[in-house]
Amino acid sequence: MASTIELASSFIEGAPPGELADVVADVKALTSDGPDIIPSLAPAFERYNETQLATVKLPGASQEVLISEYNKLEGNRYFDVESQTSFEVDHVTQEASAAQSYVLESQNAELIKSLLKSLSAHATEHYRSCSYGVYPIEDDTAVAIVLVANRYSPNNFWNGRFRAIYTLPVNSSSTTISGQIKVDVHYYEDGNVALNTTKPVNLSVQSVDGSAIISRIAAAERDYQEELNRAFVSTAEGAFKGLRRQLPITRQKVEWEKVGGYRLGQDIAGGKGGR
Repeated sequence: MASTIELASSFIEGAPPGELADVVADVKALTSDGPDIIPSLAPAFERYNETQLATVKLPGASQEVLISEYNKLEGNRYFDVESQTSFEVDHVTQEASAAQSYVLESQNAELIKSLLKSLSAHATEHYRSCSYGVYPIEDDTAVAIVLVANRYSPNNFWNGRFRAIYTLPVNSSSTTISGQIKVDVHYYEDGNVALNTTKPVNLSVQSVDGSAIISRIAAAERDYQEELNRAFVSTAEGAFKGLRRQLPITRQKVEWEKVGGYRLGQDIAGGKGGR
């Protein structure tokens, strides 16, 4: 049987977009340890933040930067190439502190800067509340291109997150971008509906050029958005439509403005007479 820590960790790691604080509050309320259980869940918070590409604001800055396995340093420190900053993260509160100057040391530094410039334009044009990064990985033989966009609307009972991670080899004769696009949406008004999708991506590029690479990525993301839109229409007109009863069992529309005068089981059924 799973331990309390294992169960609570699974709740943390499964928190919907924008709802981590709500899940934490529930974990505190449901476990006998209450708030004392939180320090034991530190690994789960770290996994959640890195997997979900959580964003934090650097001290004294308004721009949010993301957290991932690709920009992780020692301990709980991470770095951001664009701001040339390293910082410490409290994974429970998702707050950044102890910011320091950080200079990227990579043989692919110029390519990374070029990718960041084009990625910034792409993110600004197509996404709201978007954070992104480009990082050297695999002993500097490849770079990771990472993007996350969040839309939270708790007043309307929905939250959503778009994540995209691409790997670009830089020392290969054949250049293919591989990665995944993930979309997660939670809708919870009078119900509980979740959309979780993953789209594998493999893109061939002619040259390792920042602008051309981001153009290919932008096209892939646009195509996937159109694919999702078609799926939504098909589902609404097919499976979901089949779940709805178009008319009452009498095959007559209910006149709701007169419903107060109906006699249950008689007028609704079209019957006559008294009880």
